[in-house]
Amino acid sequence: MSNRPSDIRDLLSRRTVRVGLEGSTKDEVIHALVQMLEGLPEVRDFEAVKRAVVDREAVMSTGVGKGLALPHGKTSAVTETVAAFAVTKDPVDWGAIDSEPVRLVFLLVGTEAAKSQHIKILSRVSRLMNREEFRNRLLAAETEEGIVAVFEEGDLELADG
Repeated sequence: MSNRPSDIRDLLSRRTVRVGLEGSTKDEVIHALVQMLEGLPEVRDFEAVKRAVVDREAVMSTGVGKGLALPHGKTSAVTETVAAFAVTKDPVDWGAIDSEPVRLVFLLVGTEAAKSQHIKILSRVSRLMNREEFRNRLLAAETEEGIVAVFEEGDLELADG
């Protein structure tokens, strides 16, 4: 990982991003996002990663409003923090705090030891997603490369601002 471990762009690649992700329920979308992490060298136990995210979601919905969900979990099944992001094909009822359906979903899975990094990344994602213009750029992106580029620009905007 780079020397800016809280930069979102260091966690996302074309492989861990999807445009038009299928799934009509929260569980289907979470499963599809976790599936994107399978095979990454940092993931030791795919099923344990999925369980950590599903268990965390059962505690409280990660639908944070404005069409965004931030499912996340901490587990020893990863050796370092991993992430995936998707724009869903259709809006998904996530039980969000504003009761709005979700189309932007950022999955974050980290180790128990990396709690402060985990919080920093969730905070960065939230700050970016609070910007309507940023959310609109993600929703308008037509390719995985386009999504990665929007996050790269967003990271730079946060660094400048």
